[in-house]
Amino acid sequence: MTTAIRPANQDEINDIVWKACDSFRGVMSSDQYKDYILTFLFLKFLSDLVKERREELEKQFPGKPEMVHRRLERERFLLPAGCDFDSLYAARDADNLGERIDQALWDIEDANKAKLEGVLHTVSFNDEKRLGETKDRNGRLKHLLQDFHDPRLDLRPSRIGNLDVIGNCYEYLISRFASESGKKGGEFFTPPEVSELIARLVAPKPGDRICDPSCGSGSLLIKVAKEVRDAKGNPSDDFSLYGQEVNSGTYALCRMNLFLHGIDSARIEWGDTIKNPKLVEDDRLIQFDVVVANPPFSLDKWGAENASNDPFGRFQRGIPPKSKGDYAFLLHMVETAKAGSGRVGVVVPHGVLFRGASEGLIRKKLIEENLLDAVIGLPANLFFGTGIPAAILLFNKGRKHTDVLFIDAKEGFAQGTNQNKLRADDLAKIVESYRTYETVDRYAYRATREELKENDYNLNIPRYVDTFEEEAPVDLKAVEKRIGELEGTLAAVREEMKGYLRELGV
Repeated sequence: MTTAIRPANQDEINDIVWKACDSFRGVMSSDQYKDYILTFLFLKFLSDLVKERREELEKQFPGKPEMVHRRLERERFLLPAGCDFDSLYAARDADNLGERIDQALWDIEDANKAKLEGVLHTVSFNDEKRLGETKDRNGRLKHLLQDFHDPRLDLRPSRIGNLDVIGNCYEYLISRFASESGKKGGEFFTPPEVSELIARLVAPKPGDRICDPSCGSGSLLIKVAKEVRDAKGNPSDDFSLYGQEVNSGTYALCRMNLFLHGIDSARIEWGDTIKNPKLVEDDRLIQFDVVVANPPFSLDKWGAENASNDPFGRFQRGIPPKSKGDYAFLLHMVETAKAGSGRVGVVVPHGVLFRGASEGLIRKKLIEENLLDAVIGLPANLFFGTGIPAAILLFNKGRKHTDVLFIDAKEGFAQGTNQNKLRADDLAKIVESYRTYETVDRYAYRATREELKENDYNLNIPRYVDTFEEEAPVDLKAVEKRIGELEGTLAAVREEMKGYLRELGV
């Protein structure tokens, strides 16, 4: 009698897929092999999804394969014959295994052009330079297939119960890869706690258009989407997601990540947001209710040479320095936020708050236009690849007052081995402080426009939030007495040591 394999839980699925990375470790860096592992996870999910649907239809229409085929052609994804995971596993000893996998991915993409075009062939499983010569390459790919053939890694919806289990695994892997990749990792992944914080701060509503112009792997977009609630506080799927990503591999990861979270209709574009914005309709930038991003910090060569002729007028407030593109992204986001109601949440390095020259002039104009709503200082070492503290800037085009709230949250975190982490209480405190929008001693300060002007529009948080704590007064007499006691003890020990030395003849 065969014992049924129970469905794996989230941690087990994470561990199984993480173990599969061993096939590539030592051959290439994690920022390279992540694309292979995550593409394979998506293939396994797709295969199990279609397999289960086929089994259901075969029971519903016994002996009618044509009917089953026609119904499968109307499903969420199409899976051509021989392209599923089981077929590839059966061919695991083939001499041309890498070629077979590549062809299967091409055929799947071709059969699902509307959804998957440009997604599955960003890497080649037949790449000799990355995966080695034929014998070594076939051995690695065979091990990969065997790891994913683990009976517990059954990704049929009826087994895992919740599609998000796979989405969570996907984000778990991305976070691990980002941690291993260091600086490179930070380019495609925002820590989940930071994403959740931004999502709660921008407060998306049903019907909102939501955009991330530097969307990376899509984790921030997904967090904001999950924060959309109806009038009763229940999750709502009444939203639309948009994004753009310059890195082709990360663009593919983003689209797969969204599919794994059940989001099929997002519009994600590939290209440079500043030099070549793709989210355009009728030659105008699309306007969004919510714009969020964790753009690359202080990007060099962002396109300053063409900014004065920008066809979308994004740099009317000034042109940022050519070696620091922080305000280029910020101005793009502000311009794409809907007039009268658009909200913006963006992660920036602290230099954005106080650097002068053209950045100072841009900052002044943004404040004078009454767009800046809050400045939130975060703890250091939250992001992969950089230990510097960052801040979140919130803009709102529907503000009813001219004050700006400053929050100093740098002390609220749990210390980790590699990265620090925002705890649930830390997140709640920041969100509550922003909601109440009031001064809190040594934590938050509601500054008036006049105060900002007096500080020459410098937004450095310590200028507004005084976190200095006076030290307790020192009892000099008690200290003097203690010093005397220690000196007496030290003298006695010295005499004792002299006696030992005399006995030793030293």
